[in-house]
Amino acid sequence: MKKFLTLMLVLALALPFGVFAADTYEIAMVTDIGTIDDKSFNQGTWEGIVEFAEKNGKTYNYYQPTAQSTEVYLDMIEQAVNAGAKVVVTPGFLFEQPIFQAQDMYPDVHFILLDGNPNDGDWGKATGPEFRTEKNAVGIVYAEEQAGFLAGYAAVKDGYTKLGFMGGMAVPAVIRFGYGFVQGAEYAAKEMGIKDLQMNYHYTGGFEATPEAQSLAAAWYADGIEVIFACGGAVGNSVMAAAEAADAKVIGVDVDQSAQSKTVITSATKGLAPSVIQTLTEYYDGKFPGGEALVMDAASDGVSLPMATSQFKTFTQADYDAIFAKLVAHEITLLKDVDITGVSEIPVTTMTVTEVK
Repeated sequence: MKKFLTLMLVLALALPFGVFAADTYEIAMVTDIGTIDDKSFNQGTWEGIVEFAEKNGKTYNYYQPTAQSTEVYLDMIEQAVNAGAKVVVTPGFLFEQPIFQAQDMYPDVHFILLDGNPNDGDWGKATGPEFRTEKNAVGIVYAEEQAGFLAGYAAVKDGYTKLGFMGGMAVPAVIRFGYGFVQGAEYAAKEMGIKDLQMNYHYTGGFEATPEAQSLAAAWYADGIEVIFACGGAVGNSVMAAAEAADAKVIGVDVDQSAQSKTVITSATKGLAPSVIQTLTEYYDGKFPGGEALVMDAASDGVSLPMATSQFKTFTQADYDAIFAKLVAHEITLLKDVDITGVSEIPVTTMTVTEVK
């Protein structure tokens, strides 16, 4: 008997701990297609989770899908729940339909959906999809029109008069960035008495880095465009490659992309990490904002320009603070995707906006 117990002890010590006791993680993230170091949405979300979990002694893990579909995302959520997740954080509007289903499938698990609100995905109905957020879920969107406004305003204030906006897929968040960019440039031009701004405007139709996007950006730079707001995930990689070849400039998006290329003069950022930290804090304090559709704007540190790493020539911190304060005080009203049907409907008097098809 003693020999048997000794043998079992030796085997136990020789095998990985996970064979006998599976690891559990109470905070989980399911990434969108891409990695947690994508210098974009996934990374910003993950950094918020890591900061909160490390500070508060919580276990955490991420799950990376191998394909982009509701079924695959739900499989990843199931893996997270089976591994002990109490809270699941998902970045991106593509999780709207999966969370719509998951909130019913796992009523004891809480879901934080960034950049969207749960819905059934049936956009073919005349009334649109069914939106429903249960008490164990919260949808958080960002005032992208304010972030785009800050970028356009700063660019013109810094002396750029030939601008480009290259968005990815024309989804609401990208559209809001673009509309805000135009309105910010217009606002600054009026302040400065400038009447000859140029703006090229285009949606690529996707979020991938492509030779076509790089070629178009290169053509814009060759025609005199000085800075392009690259607003489409990996589309930014294409624009940055073209800018590096042309010795031109880029405005990044979602997170501070200054480390990604020397051509990035600033980035129109969303407060991804702060909103994750805030919502996780509320969950553990028993104040989870379940059932709500939250909008993070300038007043809640939901949007910003990273001034510490921006490469402006004349636009100062004081300039930024002054215009940001106006957004916080709601002194500036901006048109959004729900207000108009196209960029051509934005009233401008200082610029020519050319939509590139």
